[in-house]
Amino acid sequence: MKTITVQKLVDTFRLEVLAGEEHLGREIDRPRAHRPGLEFVGYFDFFPMNRVQVLGRKEINYLLTLSVEERKLHIGNIVKYHPPCFIVTSGQQEIPYLELYCEEEGIPLLRTEETATEFIAKLDGYLVKALAPEISIHGVCVNVSGIGILLRGKSGIGKSETAHTLIRRGHRFVADDIVVLKKLSPTTLLGTHNETTREFLALRSIGLINVVRQYGRRAFQDETRIVLDIELVPWQENALNNELETVPQFTEYLGVQIPHIEIQLQPGRDVAGLIEAAANNWYLKQLGYSAVDEFMKRIEGEMGV
Repeated sequence: MKTITVQKLVDTFRLEVLAGEEHLGREIDRPRAHRPGLEFVGYFDFFPMNRVQVLGRKEINYLLTLSVEERKLHIGNIVKYHPPCFIVTSGQQEIPYLELYCEEEGIPLLRTEETATEFIAKLDGYLVKALAPEISIHGVCVNVSGIGILLRGKSGIGKSETAHTLIRRGHRFVADDIVVLKKLSPTTLLGTHNETTREFLALRSIGLINVVRQYGRRAFQDETRIVLDIELVPWQENALNNELETVPQFTEYLGVQIPHIEIQLQPGRDVAGLIEAAANNWYLKQLGYSAVDEFMKRIEGEMGV
């Protein structure tokens, strides 16, 4: 199971550390934060104790209405479960009692100036990506007209060169050689780089190029949702290459099925153009349009069917 430390949250969101600084190495392994409203009134049946606990104005204001003894009891009931950390939002100041209990129990207490709603939205998005199951595969990842595509094929077949052509046509580069795939949901696969290769594209006979330095910031993006898996393969003389539409094929990564297309290579073929066509065709299908269906209707109309 993937984990990140509380220190990573502090660094990423520039959080103020109020207590438990020596315990910032505590690990987080759950992708969403929790606001302990019901728990403060004594209901613990479904308390997600392993999640980051976020305290907004409602939670803090409620605690301030309690007597000292009641406040100590309610906070103690939550602190004893030892969640990874507490984060107070909106820069709230009247929380010395929280600092005391967290210091005693060795739980980091952090603070942000952002509101609870704003901060939780950012935090959840970050945790989902940071803790998502992932694999690394050999390939190239590009974004063609807003559509994330994974290019695969044997080494030397021309994946990087094809990506370079797409970049020059105004599309965006994500990763070369090593593509990191992250499963964000049962149907969502994210493609990104491994940081080491960020912005670098390797071209045979040329060497490494920095895509951003050569083509500008718009030629690169950090990540994209993968919706097409395109494999570049050698030309097969006896293959049927003019079919109206093949039976849908899929490739599975981390349990997520991605539509799969093979593009056969031959001197003179505009591979980048075919990839653009595949991306546009996929988009039209999402809108409910099929060129094959329309063509068959015309044929049937001519035959009087």
